[in-house]
Amino acid sequence: MNRTLTRCLLAASIAGLAAASTAQASTTLRMSHFWPDGSGINQEIFQAWAETIEEQSGGELRVENFPSQTLTRADQAYQGAVNGISDIAITAQGYTAGRFPLSQIVELPGVSDTASQGACILQSLYDDGHIAGEYDDTRVLFMFTTGPGYLHTADHDIQSPDDLAGLRIRRPTAVAGEMLERLGAQPVGMPAPDIYTSLQRGVIDGLSFPWEGMKVFRLNELANYHTQVPFYSLIFVATMSQRSFDRLSPEQQAVIEANSGMAWSEVAGRVFDGLDEAGKQEAEEAGHHIRVIDSPLEHDDWAGPLKEGIENYLSELEGRGLDNAREVFDAAMAARDACPVDQS
Repeated sequence: MNRTLTRCLLAASIAGLAAASTAQASTTLRMSHFWPDGSGINQEIFQAWAETIEEQSGGELRVENFPSQTLTRADQAYQGAVNGISDIAITAQGYTAGRFPLSQIVELPGVSDTASQGACILQSLYDDGHIAGEYDDTRVLFMFTTGPGYLHTADHDIQSPDDLAGLRIRRPTAVAGEMLERLGAQPVGMPAPDIYTSLQRGVIDGLSFPWEGMKVFRLNELANYHTQVPFYSLIFVATMSQRSFDRLSPEQQAVIEANSGMAWSEVAGRVFDGLDEAGKQEAEEAGHHIRVIDSPLEHDDWAGPLKEGIENYLSELEGRGLDNAREVFDAAMAARDACPVDQS
């Protein structure tokens, strides 16, 4: 009887140790970003990536998702990954002004026509080494962009650049902000999650944003006028703390590496393209005023300011000692030719 009891206790103890060992082998990675939890971007890109990591690691890796700036604010997310506040951060490079100047060349008007094309261009520049040096303090997972950012206002029909004079327009990045300022607007900087309240309260008159963002952040509820002239395409990076990566086992690292690079850039591009279509359709169904500027870089009114903005940005980078700025721009335009507009 005593021997039977002893064997049972020993078996239970071994099972407990095995369970504890399995629990210790599982690693949880904290992922921080600013998109809403229920958004298609969170669900179809970030949550999908997290589930893929868990599945391919056999449950050894788990990703805890912190959307809506609940772990780090949008403008602090990249540094949060550097410092280990989060293990993974997904954010817009433009929220950290001046830190990724060569990467932001992809944001210039005319570089990309869709989110799929922009993602392909940006990831290509990273893979080819043209912009990789800007991310030496983290381990990049994948990069992507929005589609072109247009003009949206609550009460103003923007027909020509002159109509921007005096308007308070939320600018996504310093690059777009400089163009808006030269056109007479008053650029106002703020993270995307703050736009709704600012537009609702009249703190800003409008914004420059892709159709995707108009839907994701519910801004079509407030903006009634839309002018399709591209001021920028916002770029993003999903990146990992190098220290967090180094702590993983070789097998776990292999799973992360297998889910980095162009394949996930393409996933993100397709999701953003779909949301751009849905955002514009939402405005059309609401009866909004939508003005389309065809061939803006050749348009009598808009070509001058847009081309001037491109040249001024490249000259500014050269003035800061970045002598390869035009080389990166040329590489981006070459990648544009190689990257299809629609990768669906």
